[in-house]
Amino acid sequence: MQALKAIDSIIFDLDGTLWDATIPVWQSWNKALEEYAHKHGLQVAQITLEQIKSVMGLQIPEIGEKLLPFFPEEVRGQIMERGGEIEIAYLREHGGTLYPQVEETLATLAQRYKLFIVSNCQEGYIEAFLSAHKLEKYFIDYENPGRTGLSKGENIQLLIKRNQLKNPVYVGDTAGDAQAAQMAGIPFIFARYGFGMVEKYAQVIDCFSELPDILR
Repeated sequence: MQALKAIDSIIFDLDGTLWDATIPVWQSWNKALEEYAHKHGLQVAQITLEQIKSVMGLQIPEIGEKLLPFFPEEVRGQIMERGGEIEIAYLREHGGTLYPQVEETLATLAQRYKLFIVSNCQEGYIEAFLSAHKLEKYFIDYENPGRTGLSKGENIQLLIKRNQLKNPVYVGDTAGDAQAAQMAGIPFIFARYGFGMVEKYAQVIDCFSELPDILR
């Protein structure tokens, strides 16, 4: 592991890092699938919770390919779009499950660092997270492929440039997060409590509240 020096900003992944929204996501996409199946007189197997967990962190088109491979691309897009609508409406009102001590730790970090979010989600998802849990005050900016059409690494670069960050670090929980940080040329902190497995990282945390200590 490498020492992190002169860090001035922290960019976070969302799912598996700040919160766990797998159950409402799972329920929302199954509801969209059921709506489509009922409308067209089809019988289809439900998406399992384990399947949802296995695709967390991927972009929406990739998720559709893995979860709904038996549908044409256009149909997958329709189902995923409807699932996203249901999901965001629910999350905006009810939120997800924050990992332990997330808000308290964000409050501590915000006193010393600029905080941001880059997630592989649709537009409205990060906004739902911030609104439902009243965390807007801690974050300066955020980005996602739903707005830009870019990869996570490209969105990290875009956010760094837009906010003129000098020494940022990225915190995430999957190999894709690690690769995105590498592409952006910044250190990666592995949130080992999340959904993925990562082999190469600058530092690792087993709970969110450990973050302030490893950045000192």
